[in-house]
This record gives sequence, structure tokens and C-alpha cells, in this order.
Amino acid sequence: QVQVAESGGGLVQPGESLTLSCAASGSIFSINAMAWYRQAPGKQRELVAGITSGGSTNYADSVKGRFTISRDDAKNTVYLQMNSLKPEDTAVYYCHLDIVTRVAGPFQRYWGQGTQVTVSS
Repeated sequence: QVQVAESGGGLVQPGESLTLSCAASGSIFSINAMAWYRQAPGKQRELVAGITSGGSTNYADSVKGRFTISRDDAKNTVYLQMNSLKPEDTAVYYCHLDIVTRVAGPFQRYWGQGTQVTVSS
């Protein structure tokens, strides 16, 4: 069984920073793509940042230059460094992992439980 745990959310003032972490544990052979999504009240869930197994990254236009996604495969962990936070960044943030549990096996999509990020004005 694979488990995914998120941490790092909280309440901050505009301009401050937060770092989110998402760690997978259990029977893991490898993790392909990793990503962060967010969902604000009354809005659809949107992709914030993604990173491939080779380290290529992609960001939503709204966070480019402010957020950085990274991964540590030895720890089965993905991070989201968020700088210069704005009130419009307020949302529940979810990590997403494509996990392979055995060699030549299929990947399965896992979601974190979500962590609240609130940026006051």
C-alpha cells in the first residue's frame, strides 16, 4: 500500500513565503510525474506546477517567477517553494504523484490529502 502525506501549509501575510512538502511511502519502485494543484473556494482545481522524472518543470502563468517545484527521489518527495505570496494564492493545495510499484508495472495516480494556504491582505 502507498500512502501520501502533505505538510507545510499555513497562514501568511502578502509577500511572505511558504514551502510545501509531499512525501510518498510504502511499496514504491519509482515515481514518474509529480505535480501540485490548488483549488480555491468556488473554483475548479488547477495545475500549479509539474515536474517530470527527468527534472523538466512547468508552471501556471500566475505563479511563474514566484514558485519553484523540485523533487528528491531518494525521499520520494516533491516540494513547492512559494515566494512573494499574494492573496489570490489562497487555496487548498494538493500534490499529485504517478507511482510505479513494481518493475514494468503500471503507474497509479495518487493525491495528497490537501493542505490549506491562506494569504491575508
